Amino acid sequence: MSKWVVLDIEGTLSATDQVLVVLYDYARPRLGPWIEQHGDDPVVAEAVRQIKELSGHDDVVKALHDWMDADQKVTPLKTLQGLIWQQGYAQGDLVAEFFPDVVPAMRKWHEDGVKLAIFSSGSVAGQIAFFKHTTEGDLTPLLEHHFDTVNAGPKREAASYHKIAETLQSDDITFYSDVPAELHAAQEAGWKTVGVARAGEPYGNADFTPHPTVWELS
Repeated sequence: MSKWVVLDIEGTLSATDQVLVVLYDYARPRLGPWIEQHGDDPVVAEAVRQIKELSGHDDVVKALHDWMDADQKVTPLKTLQGLIWQQGYAQGDLVAEFFPDVVPAMRKWHEDGVKLAIFSSGSVAGQIAFFKHTTEGDLTPLLEHHFDTVNAGPKREAASYHKIAETLQSDDITFYSDVPAELHAAQEAGWKTVGVARAGEPYGNADFTPHPTVWELS
């Protein structure tokens, strides 16, 4: 086993529907009110500026909804979603659920001295809230680092994995993901890779060649 295991979330640790249905449905009606109520927050203000720049118009909420409909991993959208989800988890409105094999595997890796990190398109704030409020309790003590598209970069580019390796100060890293393109990028950066083929998930029947493939974590 590698010194580090880096894990994707959506489709790998947790069902895609939990993000695209449960979390998206929770965030969608709250985006506009959140921007109105937190307009003085520098993080929110910067997100709004980026949204206007990227969308080319001033209808911020429409741009956000359009990106959500297309499941586009746009940074300011992820930032605002993460803030909303963070509050939702803290209030008890949301509770994270994982595939049955995930938490036992994470705990075993941790007990065996393997260091765990997350690389997800969801914001770091959203990730931390996700792992803090789960059906299995607070899992954040199991995790050493969180990476997203802001502090690492796009998940399908090798440069992002080089950057993570520099942060982890290691080249002994295994990446688990359900998306072949992400695995290709990680492999290009010199990482070990494992494809996770979950039945019923969008990439459940994908071709993971040349990456080793598992159907559950162990």
